[in-house]
Amino acid sequence: METSPTRTDKRHRHSRVVLNRSTGKGNLDYIVDYNGSSYTLSAVAVMVKKTSKRNARSFTDCFKLRRTPLQRRPARTIVTRSQSHIRGGLFRRLPSELFDMILDQMSVRDLSIFSMVSKEVNGQVRAYISTLAWRKRMMNENFHHFVSFKQTFIVGHYKDLSLLFKRCTLLLPTKERLKFIFSKISQIPCFSMDQCELPGCLGLSCYGVFFQTLIAGWDRLECHRVFNFLCELTHLLKNIEAVLIERPGLKRYQERQIRLYCRHVLLDCWPNQPVKKFWLNLLLNPWPLVSQARLLFILYGPSCPDGTLNWHSLVEMELPRRSLWEVANAIHLLFGDTDLEDQSNQSMLTILEELIVVPQQWHVDNVARLLVLCESSLCYNILASKAINGRLFEVSRLLVHIVLVCEEDNYHVSWAVKLVHRIYNLLRTAAEKFRFIQQLESMFSMVTMEMLEFSVTGNNVGDRETLQSLHFFLNSTARFHAKLLQMFVR
Repeated sequence: METSPTRTDKRHRHSRVVLNRSTGKGNLDYIVDYNGSSYTLSAVAVMVKKTSKRNARSFTDCFKLRRTPLQRRPARTIVTRSQSHIRGGLFRRLPSELFDMILDQMSVRDLSIFSMVSKEVNGQVRAYISTLAWRKRMMNENFHHFVSFKQTFIVGHYKDLSLLFKRCTLLLPTKERLKFIFSKISQIPCFSMDQCELPGCLGLSCYGVFFQTLIAGWDRLECHRVFNFLCELTHLLKNIEAVLIERPGLKRYQERQIRLYCRHVLLDCWPNQPVKKFWLNLLLNPWPLVSQARLLFILYGPSCPDGTLNWHSLVEMELPRRSLWEVANAIHLLFGDTDLEDQSNQSMLTILEELIVVPQQWHVDNVARLLVLCESSLCYNILASKAINGRLFEVSRLLVHIVLVCEEDNYHVSWAVKLVHRIYNLLRTAAEKFRFIQQLESMFSMVTMEMLEFSVTGNNVGDRETLQSLHFFLNSTARFHAKLLQMFVR
């Protein structure tokens, strides 16, 4: 066999090799061309003459040796992730109708997991849930007249929907993410602040679960952006301002809607107290302290059976502890960890001073019960600040009614005794301490005379309640003084 290179072009990486071999029927020139990426084989007949079998075998063996580079590689069966992205992905080969039929068979939770497979699938799922047909089928807009097990199902369904929207928008910036999500959610009528008027509507509760699941795990900066976006979308701050500038109770319906929306969507959905405090501060911080006190009453004050606020009940009568429980928890949530020397303690005092005169001065028993429900540390900070400022008459009056509330609500009277002892030790001079004890004992006598005079001049309907209050007060006074003398003797 003879091999003779005929042409080689290094610049273009092109070469040609000629294999010349005589066969039994003539000469054949096998020309192999290489252009840098593939081989080309061509045969040219030259002449015919007889050859030996040995020469034929040697040619065949030579051809086998040279044939190896000419074989084509088998087709690739494994597709890498990058090659799949370049080619459009495996799911893009499916017709869109067939791919939508596959997505139709998935549950909401499975669809949320499937959206995290790849960037392309994420975009396809996002386009799929943007269709009107999917929204009508998956976003239930009927939130009324459900039995208990159906309520649990619908709340869980909107939790799964929140996971779906959260996962399919992972790759979007925060602003675009919020626009996409709330453009779909805000179309539900019962999720709006001022559209659903039916009692027992589950719309805002489902919205709260959706909202809590959506932003769970986000940092405070992102949550602050969410709050600003939500205020722009719902005009929340403008609606609050329109209520705060009016007289309490004048816009009863707007007050109720603000209370329901803020409680169900922004506050009550958080089991974690620090997170709940963060969102409550976001609602209160844009306003001055006077307006913060009114907004706190709108959010947590006692309400009527129809959901409207009961502004005047705290002024006219003594309310049970359940009516003040929520507002006391809100105060403790905001200021429960403050110290007496802390700067925020002054803000707490200002808010409380404004709160107990909304719409007018509260009944003194309601103020005392509120302080008892705020727990000992917060109650002590409030009374101690008043005592330091020389307001001993007011402190004494509140302490006397705190003793009465402890007797009525079955609290141990030793708690009130320890509170008096701490305030007594807070005063610096002996003259201040004596004046405090003297003022406290005079207040016990004054309240006793007030109750006795009221029972004598009262009508027949209230006689039993007045006598019962007097009975509670005399018992509490006796218990208080017994514990107080025991403490000082020790």
